Amino acid sequence: QVQLVESGGGLVQPGGSLRLSCAASGVSLHNYAVGWFRQAPGKEREGVSCIGSGRGLPWYADSMKGRFTISKDNAKNTVWLQMNSLKPEDTAVYYCATSSGLGSSCQTGNGFASWGQGTQVTVSS
Repeated sequence: QVQLVESGGGLVQPGGSLRLSCAASGVSLHNYAVGWFRQAPGKEREGVSCIGSGRGLPWYADSMKGRFTISKDNAKNTVWLQMNSLKPEDTAVYYCATSSGLGSSCQTGNGFASWGQGTQVTVSS
């Protein structure tokens, strides 16, 4: 049974930073891709960033490039999302999820089998 727990969300002013953590149990992240996704009320879920299972190659949505950084530590079974230069439009619930890689999309989260409960990120002055 895979369990993912996100943490690190909160209220931050525009231009500020947050670091989200995704702690996994019941699965070795060395063997799975991990994605960060976000969803605002009334909006569709969108991919934020993914990191591969093999060499850990990252993917970022265009609007995140240069602001967000994904990283992982397989020994700790943890993935982080460092978010800098936050904007009000970044406000959403952020989820982490794992995928075996087959038929999954980092852009939408479709095909990611296991999901955490999410952590709220609010960017407001």
